[in-house]
Amino acid sequence: MPSGLPSRTSVLFDLDGVLLDTERLYTQATQAVVGRFGKTFTWAIKRDAMGRDAHVSARIILDRLDVPLTTDAFLAERNAILPGLFADCRAMNGAEAFVGQLKDMGIRIAVATSSDRDFYELKVRPHRWFDRFDAVVCGDDPRVASKKPSPDIFLVAASELGVEPARCLVFEDSLAGVEAALAAGMRVVALPDPAAGVEHFTSAHRVVRGWDEASRTLHALLEA
Repeated sequence: MPSGLPSRTSVLFDLDGVLLDTERLYTQATQAVVGRFGKTFTWAIKRDAMGRDAHVSARIILDRLDVPLTTDAFLAERNAILPGLFADCRAMNGAEAFVGQLKDMGIRIAVATSSDRDFYELKVRPHRWFDRFDAVVCGDDPRVASKKPSPDIFLVAASELGVEPARCLVFEDSLAGVEAALAAGMRVVALPDPAAGVEHFTSAHRVVRGWDEASRTLHALLEA
């Protein structure tokens, strides 16, 4: 290993709720659909559904709330709402600065998101700092045979960066994403929304409560 390089030479990021404050938009769109049936989309349900294949996630929501829709009908209705909400797609506090910190250190970085490419492009359009990423792998990439919690998307991202999985550090906010990173043989840091219940993320190697904390402990995270 070249002198001066940390143990983890690449960092992989989930997108929604990690780099961009979009989970609230998904919640808003989902509530608009299930609210027609007098149902409430709670964090307890969202925690189990988020980060997964869209149809799997939809099935969890519909079953838990007993909503009489097919997954296709639910997704069609929700996905018609989302593009209008993405105009209010803000960065997570400190995310852009953290990405810059990594680039200044010479760390290669990638996005590994379950979002399809068209939704990804809508979300990042106002955020030019996404041009600094060395690779982006989306959920509809044909190389991603299975979605999170399978490790496929992280393994494809590592391949794009030309790095072994063991040299990667992953930042995730979902239980499915944490499981996927672990299955890929990577070190994983969880940044869960406090409403998700941080006590549910004990399988992650580390839990941080925001990008400020991650920035202060970055060298330790890369060397662990």
